[in-house]
Amino acid sequence: MLAVIRQPIIVVMGHVDHGKTTLLDKIRSTTITVKEAGGITQHIGASEVPLDVIKKTCGPLLERFKISITIPGLLFIDTPGHEAFTNLRKRGGSVADLAILVVDVTKNFEPQTLEAIEILKEYKTPFIVAANKIDVITGWRASGSSSFAESISKQTAHVVEDIEARIYSLVGALSEVGFNSERYDRVKDFKTEILICPISAKTGEGIAELLVYATGLSQRFLEDRLEVEVNGAGIGSIIERKEEKGLGTTVDVILYGGSLNVNNTVAFATSSGIARSKIKALLKPKALQELRESSSKFYYVDNVSAASGIKISGSGFEDALPGSLVISVDYPDYENEIKSEIQEVFEVDKTGIILKSDSIGGIEALSKLLKSAGVNISKKGIGKVTKRDVMDAFSISSENPECAVVIAFNVENEEDASQESYATGIKILNGNVIYKIVDDYKEWLDGERKKNRNTLEKALVFPGVIKTLPNSCFRVSHPAIFGVEVVAGRMKPGVQLMNKFGDILGSVKEMQDNGISLQEAKKGGNFAMSMDGVTYGRQLQENEMLYVFLNDDDERALRYKFTDMLTDEELTLLDDISKIKSTKRK
Repeated sequence: MLAVIRQPIIVVMGHVDHGKTTLLDKIRSTTITVKEAGGITQHIGASEVPLDVIKKTCGPLLERFKISITIPGLLFIDTPGHEAFTNLRKRGGSVADLAILVVDVTKNFEPQTLEAIEILKEYKTPFIVAANKIDVITGWRASGSSSFAESISKQTAHVVEDIEARIYSLVGALSEVGFNSERYDRVKDFKTEILICPISAKTGEGIAELLVYATGLSQRFLEDRLEVEVNGAGIGSIIERKEEKGLGTTVDVILYGGSLNVNNTVAFATSSGIARSKIKALLKPKALQELRESSSKFYYVDNVSAASGIKISGSGFEDALPGSLVISVDYPDYENEIKSEIQEVFEVDKTGIILKSDSIGGIEALSKLLKSAGVNISKKGIGKVTKRDVMDAFSISSENPECAVVIAFNVENEEDASQESYATGIKILNGNVIYKIVDDYKEWLDGERKKNRNTLEKALVFPGVIKTLPNSCFRVSHPAIFGVEVVAGRMKPGVQLMNKFGDILGSVKEMQDNGISLQEAKKGGNFAMSMDGVTYGRQLQENEMLYVFLNDDDERALRYKFTDMLTDEELTLLDDISKIKSTKRK
């Protein structure tokens, strides 16, 4: 078979409105952005930037850096958020060879920036930061050049200083999330430092350096990864499934290995197993166009080789799962390849939260992030949250209340699921930003733990000791009412009290301070107490110390399960109470 170097697959990521599509528009000299609602990418796109475009844009820099291009071009994936990257997947990692993280220098990191970084970390994907919108910095004068180095030399000292400050703000933000970084021309080690390219997607300044480094790094560090057998059986990743007028259900695929031909049969995953489809048509975007464009921007091909963005038409794609492998049935052991992938992604724990998503990629990415946060998952599924999902979470609640939640990523709830959630009190956490929904779960968990802790504190019997106050007996019996002071620990109604000899005298009936009932009193508190079973002056005297009686179960629970809920003084008091009880037993 013939081995060739394919074009690297580069995913463009970043927060909404930071300029991802505008950047690609400038590279392609197209106007996709203005066609999108609100200038925001609505679908996943892929576009090829051929070698001649790279040379035209970067010519002088290629000569200066003495770079000889060996790759045929660059394949860019444009994305509105997590979808393209999480669906651009293969077993063990991402199909993407490199990522460009677009950051608005006037805003720095925002929620989807952090989401992108978390995903890139999990998939161990190398990336370049494109520090966009340098043209909006006060005083910036557009140079008409595509080179940042040339443009910055024509700016005033004030502008240069401003840009330096913004770049180092990004360096600081990257450091906070675990990365060393520097402006591209100051990077000393490309393996350990993230390079930052200042650019303007609007004027084109800095794009030359961005393309040069994307090309150079791909050739230098990814050459082995880019070698493919062009005549081998095709294997790719489904990034989106959609209805196309005149074509029916199609799948947008990034082919990262081998070749596909019209009339080939391909296999892919569905929610019910492996399905197959015969390829009726292969549609390729015209050069510098992309998959989101209308069919007039495509041309039909009989064959396509990696790496390519391709639209496949055929019957049976209605149930294809975004994020699934799509493999030619000529691929060795293709069924096991798909089954192993599904088993790996949908592997679950005995107990844990319920996870629903719109794609395999979403399930995998969230699973990785949740696992790294120490969260177990007992059930995973594609599609809307159902009543069954909520009932499953409810059944888990008795075993582990911290897992009694459904995380729903980029999917809605069926009506009866929402009703069941209300009836059972099971929380459904809906969200469409991966890292944010993980944070939402952590916030929910903290809240539940606080509630449980408060409930537990009300139910637990804590160590405490009180002293009866002199001249403060208001009733001698039925019940005895007298004044006390908490000497150590805490006191609340319902607890049994014993004397220093271990004799249980009775239970605290009520505690009042100036006529107001108390549910708890701590060290230093003075109040009137009513107590059944004793007669003041007989079993009970002035200035007498009374201790909370702890049965063996309460004592063990405090000593081994809930030690963190006790102060040092209470731990000492727990030992004192234990000694008094042991003396009584003798």
